[in-house]
Amino acid sequence: MTPDPILLAAANARVSGMLCALATVVEAIGSCPREAGAKMLVHGDGRGEGTIGGGKFEALVVEDALAALRERRPRLRTYPLHEGDAASFGAICGGSVTVFIEPVGARERLFVIGAGHVGAAVAHLARQCGLFVELRDDREMPGTAPAEFVGSQQWTGHDALVIVNRNPALDRAALSAVLRLVVRPGYIGMIGSGRKVRRVFDEMQADGFTAQELAGVFAPIGIDIGSDTPAEIAVSVLAEVLQVLRGRPGGHLRGSGAGS
Repeated sequence: MTPDPILLAAANARVSGMLCALATVVEAIGSCPREAGAKMLVHGDGRGEGTIGGGKFEALVVEDALAALRERRPRLRTYPLHEGDAASFGAICGGSVTVFIEPVGARERLFVIGAGHVGAAVAHLARQCGLFVELRDDREMPGTAPAEFVGSQQWTGHDALVIVNRNPALDRAALSAVLRLVVRPGYIGMIGSGRKVRRVFDEMQADGFTAQELAGVFAPIGIDIGSDTPAEIAVSVLAEVLQVLRGRPGGHLRGSGAGS
């Protein structure tokens, strides 16, 4: 059996970490452009693969799909295709279509720059938590420095960049590259002691970066749990990443009423 090309595209998007929305017609009543089961994939830039009917109806589905991507939540919506409904948009087909719109892909993407012990531990733990993870290291990227990789990506507020290179010069170069971007990851963190961070920040301010720009960097990276080993540091880092990307306050759950 030939695989459904739209489902195949959705699967490929999931593997590559690119977030998109799968729109499926779940009910078609009366005269409608497509039957139940018709599918369309909507990418973050509004591009569509496949069709569920075209015209104004499909344009509205694309708008709702983009909203679902921003919210990272599925939605079910019925679109009336006849003049008799107050919610109609001028369609005269005579029926109505119900569409289920589902974001496809990992909830968050994590890019780790530096594949040493800590970087590998962070990447391993993040994959176990269901994040899309890409681990990069200049030793494994012939002809492409980490800073060039950072500058070439299309970032969103749901992405995290963890900079854990083996020396401060590489960290500074990667950090400089991401702070020059117009659209940046929702989380930017850099490993290092307080002394190292101050030195890197002083050098970057001398290069023209402002204190406000640097204040958006989580450095030293992670939350304070007294971590020592790479595995413990990974717990500290990933906890901070998820807290920031998900807009949570952090702190203890005890006494917060969570789950009650």
